[in-house]
Amino acid sequence: MKPLSRLHEKLSQGKFAITGECGPPRGSNKDVIDNKITLLNGFVDAVNVTDNQTAIVRMSSIAAAAHVVAAGLEPVMQMVVRDRNRIAIQSDIMGAYSLGIKNILCLSGDHQKFGSQPDAMNVFDIDSVNLIRTVRDMRNTGKDMSGFDLDVAPQMFIGAAANPFADPFDYRVIRLAKKIDAGADFIQTQCIYNMDRFKEWIRRANDEGLTEKVYILGGVTPLRSAGMARYMNKKVAGMDVPDEIIKRMDGVDKQYQADEGIKICLETIETLKELTGVHGVHIMAIEWEAVVEQLVTQAGLK
Repeated sequence: MKPLSRLHEKLSQGKFAITGECGPPRGSNKDVIDNKITLLNGFVDAVNVTDNQTAIVRMSSIAAAAHVVAAGLEPVMQMVVRDRNRIAIQSDIMGAYSLGIKNILCLSGDHQKFGSQPDAMNVFDIDSVNLIRTVRDMRNTGKDMSGFDLDVAPQMFIGAAANPFADPFDYRVIRLAKKIDAGADFIQTQCIYNMDRFKEWIRRANDEGLTEKVYILGGVTPLRSAGMARYMNKKVAGMDVPDEIIKRMDGVDKQYQADEGIKICLETIETLKELTGVHGVHIMAIEWEAVVEQLVTQAGLK
């Protein structure tokens, strides 16, 4: 397949890729995006633009991704099925591609009851696996879901998420296989803190031959404090922060806990670089984009 984007080209060349993340603002202030782009540009190959993450109303991922394109950085536009029926989904895919957006990450989306407007009605007309399939079919057949010809088919590099830490564990690789079968070209995982469990997940994926069919980017998030570690472990669904990580953070004076979190993140990246079947890292520096340069530089990725 001819490379569909710069991210696709790097991965297809067998190079270790780096993606970052940019959360749009709770408003229309383009400067917020520009500031984040300034911090990330030159240190990541592409940047995820989130789609009303945690079900909180923000600038649309399509608009924010278009700003990223205009700044010369390549976006990975996230799209959730929570808010759109199949008509809006296909329309937004075509519109995004027309704006120069070449990567898409297909997601279910956090349930609205956890967000700022819990009384909002959800949609979930199709699920995330069928969203992947929809983008693939539009790209490969040049037709929409009704079979109508598209004048220009959206040639997008298709991503999906995977969580090796959710239960039941035995279903994790089966779920990965379903997304690959639907058409996922690359996978970004949940934040990795429990490395033993991740190693077992990637081993099973390797044994099933899945890592030869898809590019896998391991997710990492630097911890800023022991409190953040405890919160993520207890309050964030599907997150697994082992007790030894929390104790390690607790064992450092509060003013140095962020430094310790960076060390842990660098150790994780170093391990991921050596694992068969891992093709890159996805750095989710939540509202801490300034640390990405340090992580990428110290990890020897640039």
